[in-house]
Amino acid sequence: MVSAMLSSTLKISISFSSSSNTRNFVSSYRRKRLTTTSVTVRASSTEKGEANDEDAPAFNPFGFVTDNPSSRSAIQLPETPAEDGNVGQMLYRTEDKGKEYGSYVKSGRLRWFVRETGTAGSRRGTVVFLHGAPTQSYSYRVVMSQLADLGFHCFAPDWIGFGFSDKPQAGYGFDYTEKEFHEAFDKLLGVLEVNTPFFLVVQGFLVGSYGLTWALNNSSKISKLAILNSPVTVSSPIPGLFQKLRIPLYGEFTSQNAIIAERFIEAGSPYVLKNEKADVYRLPYLSSSGPGFALLEAARKADFKGILGEISAGFASGRWDKPVLVAWGLSDKYLPQSVAEEFQKGNSDHIKINLIEGAGHMPQEDWPEKVVDALRVFF
Repeated sequence: MVSAMLSSTLKISISFSSSSNTRNFVSSYRRKRLTTTSVTVRASSTEKGEANDEDAPAFNPFGFVTDNPSSRSAIQLPETPAEDGNVGQMLYRTEDKGKEYGSYVKSGRLRWFVRETGTAGSRRGTVVFLHGAPTQSYSYRVVMSQLADLGFHCFAPDWIGFGFSDKPQAGYGFDYTEKEFHEAFDKLLGVLEVNTPFFLVVQGFLVGSYGLTWALNNSSKISKLAILNSPVTVSSPIPGLFQKLRIPLYGEFTSQNAIIAERFIEAGSPYVLKNEKADVYRLPYLSSSGPGFALLEAARKADFKGILGEISAGFASGRWDKPVLVAWGLSDKYLPQSVAEEFQKGNSDHIKINLIEGAGHMPQEDWPEKVVDALRVFF
């Protein structure tokens, strides 16, 4: 009897203590939430030339999930259920963003999302922009707009499996191999009625590399090639993301991270994405599992070392005779400047380097004006 009474008393005491602690925690959280929001906004609005040295938020309940400054305002605990921060609300807020200059184009069984600026009669010719993984053609929006003003006709598709283009399940019409990416791109160019030769701009890893191997196989269709921060030598480092994706089970988990694209962009750049930009890069991965599994399939089926060897040898002196511009963001945290220099030494007669200060792995996003200047002179 005495033992039962003591146990009952202890349970009541613990329950009361937990209730008090909970009330104190909630009260403290509500007081700190205001300061957390203001710090998040400042951290996510870092601009060119502006250091990001703000203190971390006083309270970040999801600190164990992400250290991305741009993501802190996307994942928050609301004061009332479903007020903000939930998936449905985030999708509703962002579903119409990021489709500047774009429309859907059917090519065979696949539907591409393609951005277009200028007109077919543009006097200076056609430019096709290819993005890398795990991003999308949205990164070229400013560059495309400004080049159209200069008289160019521009196209920038989202690769199949990325951005707003179709993301078929592997094994059902598209298996995310290099050969299939090449064939699908060939068909798209035909549908878009891109007259050859045209100017090609390529940036990034994986599908970006497939843009370069496509160029090697179709040199007669290209008049000039511009490469923005891409792995182009066998010594090019492979980011940890693509290594993680190749690990069984862990890769599946990694591919379903809704902020995978913005985290990759910020990790390779000296700047933090503004929230409205992060929303667009986040949206495809947030709206379905398709983009993550497409990225997973592409990463696992890519022969990274073989592709880099093919690119390095294919653009070497004596094998490539078209003009190549390497416009390189100097603050790239994935690929050092030495990669661009090594690539240029392999064919110095046809490959020129333009170093872009203040830009990182995606110079078209970090400093599009400088990229436009480099392309304008080159083209």
